[in-house]
Amino acid sequence: MGTQPPPPRALGRGFGPAPRHRHRPAPWLLLVLPALALLLALSGCDNSPYPRGTAESNTLLNAFQERSPRTLDPTSSYNTNETPYTYQVYEPLYGYPYLATDDYSRLEPRSAAAVVEPRYLDAQRNPLPADADPARIAFSVYDIPIRQGVHFAPHPAFARDEAGRYRYHALQAGDVGDRRSPLEFEHRDTRELTAEDFVYALKRHASPRVEAPVFGVFSEHVLGLKELGATLRQADAELRRGLPASALDRPFLDLRRWNIEGAQAVEPHLLRITLRGKYPQWKYWLAMTFMAPIPWEAEAFYAQPGMVAAGLSLATWPVGTGPYMMTQRITDRLHVMERNPRYRGEPYPCEGTEAHRRAGLLDDCGKTMPFIDRIVSINEREKLPHKAKFVQGYLDLPAIENQTWGIEFLSDMQDSADTAKLYQERGFQFPKTVDLTISYLGFNWLDPVVGRGDTPEQQARNRKLRQAIAIAIDYEEYSRIFPNRAGEAAHAPLPKGLFGSRHGTVEGHNPVTHRVVDGRVLRRPIEDARRLLAEAGYPGGRDAKSGRPLTLYYDFQRVPTPEIRSELDWFTRQIGKLGIQLEIRATDYNQFQEKMRNGRAQLFTWAWHADYPDPENFLFLLYGPNAKVGHDGENAANYANAKFDALYKRMQSLDDGAERQRVIDEMVAILREDVPWAFGVFPYAAAAFQPWVRNGQPSVLAFDRAKYYRLDTQMRAQRWAEWNRPVWWPLLLLPVGLALLAWRLRALWRAREAAAGRSGEPAGAGAAKAPGRAAA
Repeated sequence: MGTQPPPPRALGRGFGPAPRHRHRPAPWLLLVLPALALLLALSGCDNSPYPRGTAESNTLLNAFQERSPRTLDPTSSYNTNETPYTYQVYEPLYGYPYLATDDYSRLEPRSAAAVVEPRYLDAQRNPLPADADPARIAFSVYDIPIRQGVHFAPHPAFARDEAGRYRYHALQAGDVGDRRSPLEFEHRDTRELTAEDFVYALKRHASPRVEAPVFGVFSEHVLGLKELGATLRQADAELRRGLPASALDRPFLDLRRWNIEGAQAVEPHLLRITLRGKYPQWKYWLAMTFMAPIPWEAEAFYAQPGMVAAGLSLATWPVGTGPYMMTQRITDRLHVMERNPRYRGEPYPCEGTEAHRRAGLLDDCGKTMPFIDRIVSINEREKLPHKAKFVQGYLDLPAIENQTWGIEFLSDMQDSADTAKLYQERGFQFPKTVDLTISYLGFNWLDPVVGRGDTPEQQARNRKLRQAIAIAIDYEEYSRIFPNRAGEAAHAPLPKGLFGSRHGTVEGHNPVTHRVVDGRVLRRPIEDARRLLAEAGYPGGRDAKSGRPLTLYYDFQRVPTPEIRSELDWFTRQIGKLGIQLEIRATDYNQFQEKMRNGRAQLFTWAWHADYPDPENFLFLLYGPNAKVGHDGENAANYANAKFDALYKRMQSLDDGAERQRVIDEMVAILREDVPWAFGVFPYAAAAFQPWVRNGQPSVLAFDRAKYYRLDTQMRAQRWAEWNRPVWWPLLLLPVGLALLAWRLRALWRAREAAAGRSGEPAGAGAAKAPGRAAA
């Protein structure tokens, strides 16, 4: 036997050469150290959906549901989901006081220097007194001074080079490149507002290039506007000769080439508008974005090759003189407006009621607006997360334009004492008011089943069908079941607070759908509706001739969510009481609007919020020449009745008084008999604000609301931290569990190492021979 070599120097706990894996940390450390790192990282996190520092920034946070607004072009825009942008970016001539009293008719200047009264002229252009008989008035002349020193927000359309030429008015195909925002052009500039910008804006209503929903109304009154429409259609056809109908790029239709008597810039800052006859409601149209100024440079800029394909147009990137400008747009996801650096500033109002003073709404009297630097609107497709973000504090108000959110939160408080306590502790504000709004069920007058009908016999049958449905839909029950959409059952188109409305009185009830019992107005029994249905030729809900069940189609303007589905089911049951089958055709709002413009709906629900405080603003929704189909108007039912239309024209020229009331009563009686609408409800309105939002209140007619709001950002940051404080104790279980696991692993590891030492083999050494042993 040979001699044994000396044992090697001990390395660690074992003998022999240390395997490479011995330099790795112990397995239990591989669990504990990452866990500690994770806890340290989480200690600096929260659940805020915004970048760090948002709470402290002067940014108003709100949300919009479903899709982005279809258009922000002020000539085309006529939907409430567009007003949060159009009325912050554009300034019409007039506006309404934010701190309004019960006098809804009061106006105040915006881009105009003063609110003016018209001058009246006879057919020979001789002056007439203000109280002249409307039959003698041939022309009404408005001479409106334009405020000086007002500038458009910076935009590349105004940029000029050193020689004074417009930098971006001669772009060729491909020059737009990958730009998707006006802010991506290197140069931007501005210019002062002039009367010509209002002349150009008024002419745009006659342009075939622009979807103009009130062209029918304007062309009846503004001298020469209807004739301009015919001229522009011909000129547009010439410019587009040889181009395919689908061409996106079309030569610029420069409206400066044509003059009309009804709109003139008498001086750089003096606008003259001439109307046919007397039209007292015209002053209210001047407070809407339909009369917001449009610079010709902007339309010329957006008419260049490649702009439409790049999503660059007035529909997406408006150009105005208002307090804010659009700076970011991610379609259906995000819209950002920032303070217009060229905005002149306005003083916060000082005039208000004692209730305004007690609510702190006069505390900022005389301070310069706007107060907020940035408005961020995020997309929330579902109502529950939308509400949750407000409750967490991550929305300063749920939405700028929607004044039904407060009703929803108030309803939640009534349903749950715990919810009421939480909302009160957090100081949420839900100011409530009476709204000038109607929500109605419309019948498409062009539809062969529920519409007007082609023959006298068919007209009588269809009328009785509509009357039966109007009785069957129990809107009193609707308000009880759906408190979030609650309101008072409507008996006519005119809400309370407008001249001509008899809402809330016994004499103002609708005799077609209701009756008076012991002095109380009650809905007619369903038997009355079934009798009318049988007279219409559908006994029991089946066609008397064919025996087939009657199926109607209800076109709804939103994609059904769980909370909406219950409402649709309710409508189905209401129609089902007559034995009629109702099929729901639901789309998003943009698709719904397209369907309405094409006249493809049958039954539909829509709402109308007053643009101005006059009965005309609701009755014009049923005026024949204002039909949606063929006229791009707001008569969504496409209702047409020659007698109603004649009375409407008469009503327009009358001042408020007994004669005007008589005419309105006669018009309402026609509508009740014809039933182009089931009148629905006059909804309640309540806004919702966080406690750190100052000057928040529901406003009936003032849509330029954002400039009045002020934020206490320090309070917001504190409340975010308090309301969303992380609950850490469950995480403490993690290191305890990991420690137990590490202890067990360490024990197993030591046992393994000890076993390896006893056998003389290092762990993992495999078949290596132990040194010092002789071979057998």
